Amino acid sequence: MNEVAPTRPSRVGPGVAAGVDEAMIRRLVPAFYAKVRQDPEIGPIFDREIDDWDEHLAKLCDFWSSVLLMTGRFKGQPMAVHARLGEITPAHFARWLQLFHQTADELCPPEAAALFRAKADQIGESLQLGLAFRRGEPPPPLRVRR
Repeated sequence: MNEVAPTRPSRVGPGVAAGVDEAMIRRLVPAFYAKVRQDPEIGPIFDREIDDWDEHLAKLCDFWSSVLLMTGRFKGQPMAVHARLGEITPAHFARWLQLFHQTADELCPPEAAALFRAKADQIGESLQLGLAFRRGEPPPPLRVRR
């Protein structure tokens, strides 16, 4: 008697229902980081830390694909990378989020933009809490979710 191994149902990320696809991620990420690089507040930090922008953008497309489409492509440690940068403050995160929200709203349909914004907010809060903990600082005030 031959038994067929049960197949696992494929994982469907939250972005699928919102209309997020790989092409949308590949438009959003470079457009957003073009704004970041031009920003006088956070641009110099990124330009100093990133040697290969093509590689960085590919890695961030993998990150967002993993977050919203559950592809599992991202292999990295964002907390460790950000922890090396001692000068990052809550103001830097706020500016990053402001630019990200703006870009998502410009390039994505409303439901997809809302999902990108919500996930970015969660990621930003998590990174800020982790950095504060690693530095032995009190946590920054976080946004109140509505």
